[in-house]
Amino acid sequence: MILYLDDRNYKENIDRAAGVITDGGLVAFPTETVYGLGANALSADAVSRIFTAKGRPQDNPIIVHVNGMTMAEQIAVFTDKAKDLADAFWPGPLSLVMEATGLPSVVTAGLATVGVRMPDCDAALSLISAAGVPIAAPSANKSGAPSPTLAAHVQSDLGDKILVLDAGESSIGVESTVIDMTSSPPTILRPGAVTQQMIEQIIGKVDHAQAFEAAEELKPASPGMKYRHYAPKAAVTVIEGNHISVAESIKYLYDKDIKAGDKPLVMASRENKKYYGPRDLVITGSIHSPEQAAKVLYSLLRDADEKGYTSIYFEALPRVGIGFAVMNRIYKAAAYNIVKV
Repeated sequence: MILYLDDRNYKENIDRAAGVITDGGLVAFPTETVYGLGANALSADAVSRIFTAKGRPQDNPIIVHVNGMTMAEQIAVFTDKAKDLADAFWPGPLSLVMEATGLPSVVTAGLATVGVRMPDCDAALSLISAAGVPIAAPSANKSGAPSPTLAAHVQSDLGDKILVLDAGESSIGVESTVIDMTSSPPTILRPGAVTQQMIEQIIGKVDHAQAFEAAEELKPASPGMKYRHYAPKAAVTVIEGNHISVAESIKYLYDKDIKAGDKPLVMASRENKKYYGPRDLVITGSIHSPEQAAKVLYSLLRDADEKGYTSIYFEALPRVGIGFAVMNRIYKAAAYNIVKV
């Protein structure tokens, strides 16, 4: 069921959703990154329902959403550097992995740490405040599928039984940056809109976990590290290199698929569209504005499935700013199927 958040019924629908949370149920809600599937983070039974609804592996930890530092400090131990980052980037798309306290082990996947963030979304903050508890929330989709940036995406994946708060499209479109504050130096586990450069301006040198190689840790410290993620049904191939060579390679692979009776799709920048002729193509945005690609990526992958495409050829973006996060996500969607030309 979708509840629209507009001026007429905003508080009524927030309170209704908060009641579901406090009663141990699940609510899908918007954030600036993607839509999350939330439960009372203090209730093991409630959080367990998230894993069932998503088909999520039990060893995949869940980020906990809070409405401010008072709530955050009830569930995690902040170092001075963690406090500095929270001061700089909260509310916003940054999740801090810290020592957990007072949380059921189902939230942390048995780890001693938990990822915590304060979302930059009025609807999300209103829901947390009305419920009065921290809300554990991974993305509101079937595990491994492209994350939802619209309420309709949530309903498509999880059905009508989940209550969904609809506040329109997510403004960023890819998940939060996750940084492990328990390591020395701190380590970025998942790239997002808050970049390494932005973080280092606040706390100095940080490391970066493998963003473009498959990680096979027995216990991933962050969502999105171990499993194939963000993937449509279509087979995704990422093509990297000089833009002319990339276009020639994509055209060759595309035409080969056509001859085989498949239905391929090109995902390319606005500037390079001219190289592909009459082939089926969608624009990821300007090569000079990776924010555009971040916002539309998951919608494009979902649309490709709805239209029955069997293969997707993705023109690599520069790993600059949030483009680094976009490429991290598309690598995982492609299961690291990469052609370098």
